[in-house]
Amino acid sequence: MFHITDTTINAEEIRLKTLDPQSGGFVSFEGWVRNHHEGKPVSSLEYSAYNELAEKEGTKIIQEALEKYSIVSAHCSHRVGHLRIGDMAVYVAVSSAHRDAAFEAARYIIDETKTRVPIWKKEHYSDGSIDWPHSKQPDH
Repeated sequence: MFHITDTTINAEEIRLKTLDPQSGGFVSFEGWVRNHHEGKPVSSLEYSAYNELAEKEGTKIIQEALEKYSIVSAHCSHRVGHLRIGDMAVYVAVSSAHRDAAFEAARYIIDETKTRVPIWKKEHYSDGSIDWPHSKQPDH
């Protein structure tokens, strides 16, 4: 249901796992590495995570979405490691009998993942500086 990976996210594979004959709707969200943050040019990102806890909390979020929105299936995969501009950092897929539930659940999953899952983002800027926006720098 929720997976941390250090390899390229295979959106089609996740999509196929999420499809179900009971579903009439499918919604996905792809989060990509962009080339800027708060007016500063970004050259790349580095994600790190406490993998075991991240997958446990992420799976809990998926379970909450299944219960709260009456969806049929949901999956989320988040990359860790060094990512370049345009790389997919996160993918969320949801199927449901009706579209509203799929849209709401997908939004819930990505929002809760960004808030609760122990994943840290290190931004590398074009001027050579780095920053850990919206997170406390992990100890390592």
